[in-house]
Amino acid sequence: MKSRSIAKTATQSVASVTIQMAAALWFSLFVLFVMLQAISAEARPESLAPLADQVSPSVVNITTSAIVEGHTGPRGIVPEGSPFEEFFREFRDRNRQGNRPRRSSALGSGFIISEDGYVVTNNHVIDGADEISVEFLDGEELEATVVGTDPNTDIALLKVESDSPLPFVSFGDSDTALVGDWVIAVGNPLGQGFSVSVGIVSARNRALSGSYDDYIQTDAAINRGNSGGPLFDLNGEVIGVNTAILSPNGGSIGIGFSMASNVVAPVVQQLREFGETRRGWLGVRIQDVTPDVAEALGLEDATGALISDVPAGPARDAGFRAGDVILSFDGNEVEDTRELVRQVGAAEVGRTVEVVVHRGNKSMILDVTLGRREEAEGAVPVSTTGPNSEGETNEAEILGLSLSVVSREVAERFDLSEDVEGLVVTDVEPTSEAYEKGMRSGDLITEAGQEKVTSIETLSDRIAEAKDAGRKSLLLLVERAGDPRFVAINVEEG
Repeated sequence: MKSRSIAKTATQSVASVTIQMAAALWFSLFVLFVMLQAISAEARPESLAPLADQVSPSVVNITTSAIVEGHTGPRGIVPEGSPFEEFFREFRDRNRQGNRPRRSSALGSGFIISEDGYVVTNNHVIDGADEISVEFLDGEELEATVVGTDPNTDIALLKVESDSPLPFVSFGDSDTALVGDWVIAVGNPLGQGFSVSVGIVSARNRALSGSYDDYIQTDAAINRGNSGGPLFDLNGEVIGVNTAILSPNGGSIGIGFSMASNVVAPVVQQLREFGETRRGWLGVRIQDVTPDVAEALGLEDATGALISDVPAGPARDAGFRAGDVILSFDGNEVEDTRELVRQVGAAEVGRTVEVVVHRGNKSMILDVTLGRREEAEGAVPVSTTGPNSEGETNEAEILGLSLSVVSREVAERFDLSEDVEGLVVTDVEPTSEAYEKGMRSGDLITEAGQEKVTSIETLSDRIAEAKDAGRKSLLLLVERAGDPRFVAINVEEG
């Protein structure tokens, strides 16, 4: 009986301890839940009113005015072929009153970045304007002058003069903005005056049309008139400049684009200091590294920027060669050509930087002193091809290409100089890989496997060498109208 009593007491004690442990666990979970709710409430405020009050005095409405030559009437009101087209044409003709110049107005947005009156907006907002007016939240209006513009990023810097310091906002680090982060857009949509919309970062690193594009995509409502206005994070810092929308009807459908502040801030600084941009210039023609190009070059990953031509400039002076793959620029990895263009453009003119390139089967470091892109714009690359041997009439069909050495007849047929060196593509099989990759009649093959091609035999040798090395593709350097590019062609069936 005594032993049973002891066993019963022990069982009760274990049960009691288990209940206490369970209670403690549930209490801990409850405390953790309350803490998470508090953190969530702190990260997502119930109202954005305090933030709107904080930043709104720094956001301005911009009105521009310009003289437009001629009056075209209500063109574009009805679609072409509409039964109302003739009616509107007659209306336009009756009311055109000649081709007298007329004054046209446009609206946009902007934001102040310094207490002494520097204002950032889009270039397309003020482009061609002869009068620019800036309106503040309190209704005050000031005339603005243009300090400088950069059409490449669609950014303009204005200046207004005020008797007192102006409220301003600062640029934030757009690289820290993550997909899903809250943002607010502030501006002058459709000329309705100060307006705030809220959304999230929908996507990053969007490219629209320019070399320096790095857009933040957002679903915050952006409409006409918002152009040039700021996109804020929840810290009240500008992480983008609202620039464009994707819309079938001209209104917001939740796909807006803001140029990232990390692109805008250096441009604004240069415009403020020099009145113009001063971008770094490397002096190479480049193309993306595709998987087949990477395989042909012996690269593990399809990353970097492949140099297709090195005209006279900083890169040639530093020893860069066509066929080099730029893997790193000034300590930063290069994923593709877009990234390299942005990195070089943001670099200081006259500065010497280290560039890591892949050449042959190894990596090497080249030091290059950057030039200025604006000074090099419009320069025509110098052809580096040498004279061709005379009397060559060889023709062959290889890799889906009909090829011929350069002869007088071939040169005249394809409008080529007789002193160029390489093989001329006289025809391309429509079902071939070469055709799919854009090769056409008149193209000139100057290199194969990063060695010069002067005859059918040398091209055949390069194909054989690639096969012997176990490579699936051969890299061809192809020129069209003086513009070179690399094309990787499969040689397994060639």
